Amino acid sequence: MRALLHGQESPSAWVTRWSHLLPVGCSVLDLACGHGRHMRHLSDRGHPVTGVDRNPQAIAAVSPLGEAICADIEAGPWPLPNRTFGGVVVTNYLWRPLWPAILNSLAPHGVLIYETFSAGNETVGKPSRPDFLLRPAELLTVCLGLRVVAFEEGFLDSPERFVQRIAAVRVSDGTQTPWRYPLNA
Repeated sequence: MRALLHGQESPSAWVTRWSHLLPVGCSVLDLACGHGRHMRHLSDRGHPVTGVDRNPQAIAAVSPLGEAICADIEAGPWPLPNRTFGGVVVTNYLWRPLWPAILNSLAPHGVLIYETFSAGNETVGKPSRPDFLLRPAELLTVCLGLRVVAFEEGFLDSPERFVQRIAAVRVSDGTQTPWRYPLNA
């Protein structure tokens, strides 16, 4: 059986669980999109999608889904200056210097759905370098200015990995006022 390329597998259960929070028809940025598993899911839900990845083959594969930008976001400039999105999705990717750009890409009421490896993963596989593993509760710290709807941190067994994940919303007036977040899709 041939292995699936990153992005051809099913979308993350975390992304599918919380994508209903995205404002109807809003534009969504999929950062480090790979071959587009989340772009495909979100496009199917009626969202215009933008994917960014440094792999030209991945970008070629996702270009039929929406805007596709080939950029090395670790070594080059942020490719989306002054652009905001109703949603930003990031999975299996961590480059801490991008936190400000990611958060600034959220429009008012924009939803951040983020899931990646965390401390402890070095005991079960790769990534194992601390640079690529979230520290305990790090996503909560990064999202202090957002309204956190859901947060999880721990071990998943299929495949074995330690993760942190968050779904958070930028409240338009900067307050933490209550907002109705449906818990079921």
